[in-house]
Amino acid sequence: MTAAIDRALSIADIRELARGNLPRFVFEFIDGGAEDEITLARNRRGFEEIALLPRVLVDVARPSLATSILGRPSAAPMVVAPMGSCALGWPDADVAIARAAAAHGIPYTLSTMATTSLETLARAVPGRLWFQLYTLRDRAFTAALVDRAAAADYETLVVTLDLVTGGKRERDLRNGVSVPLRLGPRQLLQMLARPGWTWRAARQGSPRFENVRDLAADGDAGLTIAARVGQMLDAAFTWDDLARIRDRWPRRLVVKGVQHPQDADRLAGMGIDGIWVSNHGGRQLDGAAGAVDSLPALAHAVRGRAGTEQHRPASAGRIAR
Repeated sequence: MTAAIDRALSIADIRELARGNLPRFVFEFIDGGAEDEITLARNRRGFEEIALLPRVLVDVARPSLATSILGRPSAAPMVVAPMGSCALGWPDADVAIARAAAAHGIPYTLSTMATTSLETLARAVPGRLWFQLYTLRDRAFTAALVDRAAAADYETLVVTLDLVTGGKRERDLRNGVSVPLRLGPRQLLQMLARPGWTWRAARQGSPRFENVRDLAADGDAGLTIAARVGQMLDAAFTWDDLARIRDRWPRRLVVKGVQHPQDADRLAGMGIDGIWVSNHGGRQLDGAAGAVDSLPALAHAVRGRAGTEQHRPASAGRIAR
C-alpha cells in the first residue's frame, strides 16, 4: 500500500487507490455527501474556478509556505480538519494522520466522533493538537469534554455549529453504514472482495466513538453514523451557550461551520479567535453555498478581528495549485 501511494501523482490517484482497497460501503461513506451532493459539487467547483494571477521577477529560488495560524508558526497554511470514524478506513487512523500532521508542522484536529480518545491521542502525538467539539444534548457531558481537552493540553478548541441534526447521506442509507457495523450479505460480499481491509478490520475489532462512549447506547446499533450522531446533538444550542464555552475554555477558540457574514461579524465581536468557513464538507445540508464561495464575504465581515479558515477542498483532482 505504501509503495502504491508513493507512486500516486495526484489526489485523484489516491482516491482511486482507496476505491480499489476499501469495501464499497466504506469508500462511499468517506467519499459521499448529503442527498444529491449538490453542495459537495459546489465545494469542488469553487476550487476549480479559482484563477491564479502569477507575478513575475520575484525571487522564488527558496519558496516557503510557512505562515502563522492563530498566532503560532505553521509550516503551511493548512490545518487537518476533524474527521469521525477514520478507523473504518484504516486501524488507528486518527493517530497516523495526527503523526503525519506533526511531521509536516501543521495542526491536527481530533473529532468528538473519533475512534481514538482525546487523551490517547495526546499521549501518542507531540504535535499541535486541536479538539473539535460537538455540542451535545447532555450539556454536563459537553462541559466535561471541554475540560478533558484542556487537561490534555489541546491548544485550540473548535466548536462545530453546522451540524444540528444528522444529514441524510443517501449513499450511507443505501449501503447500510453504521457504528458498530451491522454486516449483512451485501456488506460481507464487499468485504470478501477486499481481503486486506477485512483482515485489518478483524484484527482491530469494531470501531467505537471513544470520546462519547458513555452516551452511545448499545441499543443504537445499526443506525447510520450520521443518524447516531444526530441523536446526541443539541439542536437548541444558542449564542448564550457558545459564550459559556468561551468563558470555560482557557485557550484559543475557533468556531466551525459559519457561512453567513452576519454570523461571522457577531462571532468576531464576542472574542472568537478564528472562524472556520464550512458546510461540513457537503455532508449535512445539501443546497448550502460552497465554502470557497462563502469565504470573501465572511473575510470582509470580520475585517481582521478573527482569523478565517476554509474547509474541505475537492476530493479529486489537483487541489494544490
